[in-house]
Amino acid sequence: MEKTNAMRGLEQRKVAYTPVEYPVEGHTSAVDVARLVGLPPEMVYKTLVVLRERGRPLLVMIAGPRELDPRRLARAIGEKSVRMAPHTEAERLTGLQVGGIGALALLNKPFDVLLDQPALDLTEILVNGGRRGLNLRLRVDDLVRVTGARVVEASSPSGALGGSGGRGGPDGSASLEEM
Repeated sequence: MEKTNAMRGLEQRKVAYTPVEYPVEGHTSAVDVARLVGLPPEMVYKTLVVLRERGRPLLVMIAGPRELDPRRLARAIGEKSVRMAPHTEAERLTGLQVGGIGALALLNKPFDVLLDQPALDLTEILVNGGRRGLNLRLRVDDLVRVTGARVVEASSPSGALGGSGGRGGPDGSASLEEM
């Protein structure tokens, strides 16, 4: 397996991780990834590119079955409003393909990284490893330390927003079309 920037970054920091590969079948959701690798969907996190009026874009990591709650997130970070980046803008901002966007692949890049509160209930989660078809399993505390993620309340259970929240893609980002 070819190393990604995310893997190299973890190795440089001596952080233990396990690569988890899965077949890329079109647009695979984080819940689909969980099914493919035999893990509970609450353990597989997607990274959403979120924009605010001023300031750096956000990389928001939320569990696969949850939806971004823009109002809750805006409140948590003291913003008036936030919005999901469309696919093309997420790819332009990150330099990565949707489905391969992850905070670990974008260390030292101009993003503010946020992790949804429910992650703290878990010891380990899977996050994107910097390309489609690759997640990295690591300890939540290591993820927070390495990415500098701020833990916030950013999501609601799937369906709780009546279809107005961002479901997100595989572990990449979500577009306005998916809201």
